[in-house]
Amino acid sequence: MDKEISVVIPVCDEGISLPELYTRLKSMMNSLGKTYEVIFVDDGSQDNSFAIIEEFYNKEKTVKGIRFKKNFGKAAALSAGFKYARGKVIITMDADLQDDPGEIPNFLHKLDEGYDLVTGWRFKRADPISKTLPSRLFNRLTSLLTGAGIHDFNCGFKAYRKETVEDIDIYGELHRYIPVLARWRGYKIGEIKVRHHPRRHGKSKYGAERLLRGLTDLFTVIFLIRYVERPFHLFGVIGLLVFSAGFVINIYLAMLWIILKQGIGSRPLLILGMLLMLIGFQIISTGLIGEIIVSTRSKDNQGYTIDKVLE
Repeated sequence: MDKEISVVIPVCDEGISLPELYTRLKSMMNSLGKTYEVIFVDDGSQDNSFAIIEEFYNKEKTVKGIRFKKNFGKAAALSAGFKYARGKVIITMDADLQDDPGEIPNFLHKLDEGYDLVTGWRFKRADPISKTLPSRLFNRLTSLLTGAGIHDFNCGFKAYRKETVEDIDIYGELHRYIPVLARWRGYKIGEIKVRHHPRRHGKSKYGAERLLRGLTDLFTVIFLIRYVERPFHLFGVIGLLVFSAGFVINIYLAMLWIILKQGIGSRPLLILGMLLMLIGFQIISTGLIGEIIVSTRSKDNQGYTIDKVLE
């Protein structure tokens, strides 16, 4: 049966935080007077996280649980949660107690203003400078390159209308770019300032490696929002430029050989010209292959494997 609100929570080794999180979340959701469900997605935890989720499930009709066979990442966890969510509105938040369930009414009010997606902005972020400084630089770069105008792309505290998440495919580290992808699809994006609490248990799952993966996925997103439906516009232009450079070089050498009777067979410039033409042709071919893939692509590969579902 459909609900008014679904709360999707990715979990990875957060067993110590789950009881307090669910107690606070349950109290807030009950105070709203709306039908709701809470979906915990265990992303390959090595602690007792799923055992605690099973306890919630056995006691509460509002709880669902999903367990992955291994760690597939936050994007996969969110994607699975979205698939099983039955709420007209979907709230996502982290399981580490840094997101405050008391902010949920503010998200709902913002959605009522006509927005399709509302993302949180940790205006006063309770993390060490080793995390906040790189994050600020990343956010500014991403906002500049995508034009999304969001202050905090890394904030997992968001609210969506159901139809918004149904229209977006996320994988890799693309979860942080959901507002960009939604805006590209024509949805109205909003942002609110949210309280952010210091981490009390465990350690952060985010480090330099994930930051680098996030940066590489930024280029993926830029490609998706600008060229995914027309890859030849990107590869074709680059390929033609490279091919043209090689062609000009070879024309120059041909003139030296034909008009000035100079030998060109041993000149490195000839190798460069031929190489540029070959590379240009390959890039153009890549664009054409991309066009074929776009015309026949399928969304059947979900990118994760579920071990158990509680619903």
